Amino acid sequence: MIRVVMYLAELGLLVYALIDCVQTERAQVRNLPKLVWIALIVLLPIVGSISWLLAGRPLREGGAPPSQRPWSTGGPAPRPGGGAPRGPDDDPDFLRHLNPPPPRDSGDDPAGDDPRR
Repeated sequence: MIRVVMYLAELGLLVYALIDCVQTERAQVRNLPKLVWIALIVLLPIVGSISWLLAGRPLREGGAPPSQRPWSTGGPAPRPGGGAPRGPDDDPDFLRHLNPPPPRDSGDDPAGDDPRR
């Protein structure tokens, strides 16, 4: 059973590294040409895959804006004001729209049966 798990782990690493290498733009590949990395990953699956992940992948710091990075998740852009994102319960505008004030009547509710009071 352990042999099967090890084989599947090796296969998964090979597939991940190969797909990552193929999807990376040629100009962003480090240390070796892209075709050499692909050959290394296929011919030496464990060594080639680990080498690609450590020495061939593009660095995540700096470079292109997040929307143009191949590893971008497509999530929201950073906030213009910086800082951590706020939850809806910290946003006064959001809370104001949740519970709007009751409309002002001209006093035509003589019985006072308005349930909002």
